[in-house]
Amino acid sequence: MKFKLENTGETLEGAIVKSLGNNEFIIKIGNNERSLKILNMGHNKIEFMLDNSFHTTKYLENSTSKITVVVDGVKLTFNKHPDLDKVIYKNSGIESAIDSQVSLKSQIPGRVVSVNVSQGDNVKKGDIVCVLESMKMQVSIKSHKDGVVKSLKVKQGTSVAKNDVLAEIE
Repeated sequence: MKFKLENTGETLEGAIVKSLGNNEFIIKIGNNERSLKILNMGHNKIEFMLDNSFHTTKYLENSTSKITVVVDGVKLTFNKHPDLDKVIYKNSGIESAIDSQVSLKSQIPGRVVSVNVSQGDNVKKGDIVCVLESMKMQVSIKSHKDGVVKSLKVKQGTSVAKNDVLAEIE
């Protein structure tokens, strides 16, 4: 993907080379591969680590063709790829409105004590999908909607971080 910075006239070529899971990626900017970990992503801000350095980006303006952001205090405006939102959401694990209805995420970090459903099972909103243990407390993770378990992303005994996708329910 090419991005033209209005402030400098410079054009940057960027791509996601590989998704490592848990919001971690290998990206390529120009000819350099870099490591990227998205720590927090909201409607107006992204916090991330780029090559072990912490950075914050805040959205100022977002139109269909351009986006203005402040990265570590520096204001930048660039031409936006028409599918940028889809690319970011798809590769960061932070789903768009459509995908968020599919993914059931962990609200806490913890260890998976039990998985109560299997792929292909029908579930109702409120059914227990799995149980997590965090700080010696067990928390039941319930289905957010009626549907069919498309895939399970966890197994008993594994650990999950906050916002990890536990299951996809369609």
